Amino acid sequence: MIIKQLELQNFRNYQSQVIEFGTNLNVLIGKNAQGKTNLVEAINFCCIGKSHRTSKDKELIKFGCDSARIKVTALRQAGTKTVDILIPRQAKKIVRINNLSILRIGELFGNINSVFFSPEDLRLVKESPVDRRRFIDIDISQLSKVYFYNLLRYEKILAQRNKLLKTSFDKNQAMRGLDVWNEQLAQIGAKIIFSRLKFVEHLSKLAKNQHFRLTDSQEELNLHYTGIVGANVDAIYRILFNLLEQSIDKDLQLGYTTVGPHRDDLKIVCNDIDIRSFGSQGQQRTVALSLKLAELEIFKEEIGEYPVLLLDDVLSELDNLRCQKLLDSISNVQTMLTGTSFDLSRPATRFFIENGHISKM
Repeated sequence: MIIKQLELQNFRNYQSQVIEFGTNLNVLIGKNAQGKTNLVEAINFCCIGKSHRTSKDKELIKFGCDSARIKVTALRQAGTKTVDILIPRQAKKIVRINNLSILRIGELFGNINSVFFSPEDLRLVKESPVDRRRFIDIDISQLSKVYFYNLLRYEKILAQRNKLLKTSFDKNQAMRGLDVWNEQLAQIGAKIIFSRLKFVEHLSKLAKNQHFRLTDSQEELNLHYTGIVGANVDAIYRILFNLLEQSIDKDLQLGYTTVGPHRDDLKIVCNDIDIRSFGSQGQQRTVALSLKLAELEIFKEEIGEYPVLLLDDVLSELDNLRCQKLLDSISNVQTMLTGTSFDLSRPATRFFIENGHISKM
């Protein structure tokens, strides 16, 4: 997959801009706060329908403007895909794919795929389980719309169960509703967990190989899904349903659901050390990068082509050896690479960005 063109109108600090990208390495150079991150944010927004920096779409609109627009044109094996998103200040965003409006945001997933890595992605390794679950969920959703809709349904059922837990005056009153919610939560939750287990198993093998390359075979990386596990969906359903039943007293006391895929995590081990708690900053950064490179290979295996790779200010945090190994690993992947300066000997399409204006170098 190749991103051919990006069009921006009143997006962040861009008024009107059209960019034609090269098919391999694209280098976006500029001082800080000039708009480099805004460019890769715009591409990623057209892939997953939300920003990695804000949950409020209206913050993407240029100050003083009524709306913003992002349009990405990509060349895929199956043909050209165009994603066109209008973000009005006073209404919900409008998404069109090949000029046809979509009614549900889940229909956006899988049209244009991306793997995005920025300094904030260190949260994936060292911060809360929420960040690691989000990482897994975004990837699987790009590969499976069914998974995305299962997530939405699970969140709605979970909200209903939690509401009942908070508003029930006694256990007998709660049980009349909890039986229904436990059944539905276990059914959908089991499907989510099973998809995650398969994904993490696949990711672990690929990430281990990538980490060997980046560390010159000095470190061994392993991933483990922590939470409910089972051989199939039915087995996970039975375990989850029983746990939901057993946790009723505790959940009523706390006012929320304490078991299920919304509580699970990803354990990251490097040379038998839990990297989340005991790894150095450099180790954590390399692990996060290994995970992102493994994502690329999963997309290639699942859909037959690489997604676009978005690397925002990554090389400045790596030593020369790891920089070269990274660039060698992505030589056949279209990449958008941002930074304040580069000393690259390899071919690349270069752009200079200053105050929301882009010029080809």
